[in-house]
Amino acid sequence: MTSFSSRLVRNADAAATPLAGAKGLPEWDLSDLYPAMDSAEVTEDLAAALSECAAFEEAYKGRLGELAEGSNGGAALAAVISSYEAIDEKLGRLVSYAGLVYAGDTTDAKRSKFYGDVQDRLTAATVHLLFFTLELNHIDDAVMEAALQDPALAHYRPWIEDVRKERPYQLDDKLERLFHEKSVTSRGAFNRLFDETMAAMTVTIGEEKLTLEEALNKLQDPSGSVRRQAAEALASVFGQNIRTFTLITNTLAKDKEISDTWRGFEDVADSRHLANRVEREVVDALVEAVHEAYPKLSHRYYAMKARWLGQDKLEFWDRNAPLPDSDDRIIPWDEAREKVLAAYGRFSPDMAALAERFFENGWIDAPPRPGKAPGAFAHPTIPSVHPYVLLNYQGRTRDVMTLAHELGHGVHQLLAAPNGSLMAPTPLTLAETASVFGEMLTFQSLLATAETPEQRRTMLASKVEDMLNTVVRQIAFYTFERRIHLERREGELTSERIGEIWLDVQRESLGPAINLGEGYETYWCYVPHFIHSPFYVYAYAFGDCLVNSLYAVYEKAETGFQDRYFDMLRAGGTKHHSELLAPFGLDARDPAFWQKGLGVIERMIDELEAEGA
Repeated sequence: MTSFSSRLVRNADAAATPLAGAKGLPEWDLSDLYPAMDSAEVTEDLAAALSECAAFEEAYKGRLGELAEGSNGGAALAAVISSYEAIDEKLGRLVSYAGLVYAGDTTDAKRSKFYGDVQDRLTAATVHLLFFTLELNHIDDAVMEAALQDPALAHYRPWIEDVRKERPYQLDDKLERLFHEKSVTSRGAFNRLFDETMAAMTVTIGEEKLTLEEALNKLQDPSGSVRRQAAEALASVFGQNIRTFTLITNTLAKDKEISDTWRGFEDVADSRHLANRVEREVVDALVEAVHEAYPKLSHRYYAMKARWLGQDKLEFWDRNAPLPDSDDRIIPWDEAREKVLAAYGRFSPDMAALAERFFENGWIDAPPRPGKAPGAFAHPTIPSVHPYVLLNYQGRTRDVMTLAHELGHGVHQLLAAPNGSLMAPTPLTLAETASVFGEMLTFQSLLATAETPEQRRTMLASKVEDMLNTVVRQIAFYTFERRIHLERREGELTSERIGEIWLDVQRESLGPAINLGEGYETYWCYVPHFIHSPFYVYAYAFGDCLVNSLYAVYEKAETGFQDRYFDMLRAGGTKHHSELLAPFGLDARDPAFWQKGLGVIERMIDELEAEGA
C-alpha cells in the first residue's frame, strides 16, 4: 500500500523570517483526489477497499504457486499482479488524501479524526493483502524465472525482484498479520503523538506567541539578540516536553529492535538499506568519507564564519545567522516562481514545463499556518493523479531553494508515474537526486547574476551552508541515530543521556568554532525523521554528493546529458543505482565517487578563503 510520508526540509532550523501576511501564496486544491472528507466518493472507496481486498484474498490465497506452475503461468501471475496494482492505486488515493488533509492542519480535531479513521480502515482492509507478497516469495526460483519469460510478467520483473529481496526477512503469515495490525497502536500511534505534540507547541519570544516553525525561523533573524531569545525559548519549550519525546524515542527504538530481531536484520540500519536498495558497504563508505572530511569542511567553514561575525566562537544560535552583507530582501512568490522556472528552463524547457504545472493547477500549498505540518515535502500520491507540494514559504533565498528542491521531487514523480504504482516509487537514496539537482540548477543560475564580488561571496557562503546542512549535518544525524538505537538495546535511555549523545555527535561534526551551550542538548527532539523514518537522513547526503558528481558531468558534457538525465528519472524504482549512474560514468561503490562529491564543497570553501573572506 502506498504510504504517506512527509519529506521535511533538511534544514528546518535554518529557514527564514515570516513573509508578512503570507498574502498571494497558493493553497493546494485536493479535489483531484476527493471533493471533501465527507464526500460520497471517500465513503464509497473506503467500502470498496475492504471488499476488493477481501475478494482478492478469497480468489488467490494459496493458489499463486499453482498458477505459476501452469502452462500459462507468466500470464496468469501478471493478471493477478495487475489486479493487486489496481487495488494499490485505490488505497494510495485514500491514504494520500487523508495525509495531505491532515498535513494542512494537524491540530484540527476533525482532520485528525479523519486521518486516524482512514488509517484504521485501510489497516483492516490490507490485512487481506498480506499473504500476496509472502506467497509470491514462496514460489521456487526456477519456476518464477520460467514464468518471467512471458512478456506480461516480465513487465513486473523489477518489482518482483525487489519483493524477493525481502525473502530472508519475512515472517509467517500470522506474524506478519500481527505486526501489520499492531502498527496502528504501536509505531503509528507514537508517530501521531509526536506530530500532534509538535504542532501544538507555542513558543513565546518577547510578546509574540509563535508556532514551532515560526520560532525556528527566528534563528536566522539579522539580530543576534533575537536569535538568542529564540534559541533560549525553543530550549525551554523542548525541555518542558522532553519527557514525552524521550518516551517516544525509547518506545520506537525498542519497537524497531523487536521487529529487526524477529526478521533477522543484523545491523540497526539494515532494514533501511534494504528499503533503499543500497548496500551497507556503500553507505558505510559515504559515512566514513564525510567523517574524515569534517575538518576540511564544517570545521573550517564555521571558523571563517565566526571571523566574519567578529566572534572567537559562534554560539549555536548563530550557526545559520545571515552574513553581515546578506541580502535580507523578501522575495515575492511570483519572483520565486520565475527564478526557479527560468533555471529549470535553461537546463531543459521540458523540465520547466513540468514544474510549471504545479503552479498552474493548484498543486502547491505555500503559506505558513498555525497547525500546518512544518518544513516542506513533495508527496507523489498515485500515478493516475499527480504529486502535491507543501511549503512554508517565507520569502528568503533559502525558501526559493526549498521550492526548487521540492519541484525537483515533483518533476521526478511525474516522470516516473507511467511505471505504475508498484514501480514508480524511487528508493530514498535516488529520490533526492532530482530535488538536489533542481536546487543546484537554481543556485548556479542565481550565482551567475551576482552583480558584485560581495554578493557572489554571500551567495557562495549560503550555498556552502546549505550543503553542510545536507551532507555534514545529515550524516551527524545518522551517527546520532545509530548510537541511540545501539544503546537502547542495553536498556532505556534517559533524556540526559540522549542529550549527551547529541552533544558528542554535534561537537564532532560542527567543530571547535561553535559553542554548544546550555539548552542545545534538547535540540534532538524536534527532528521528525528520527521518528517517522529511522535512518532516512543519510539519503540527503547520498543525494547531495551524487548530484555534485552528476553536475560535474553535466558541466563537461557536450550533448545528450539532458536525455540521459530524463531517462534516469523516468526509471522510477525499476533500476538499481548502479544501472542508473552507469550512463554518466559514475559508481557509488567507488570511494573516489564520494570524494568527488565532497570535493565540490571543499573547493567552494577554498574560493571563499582565497578571497580573504
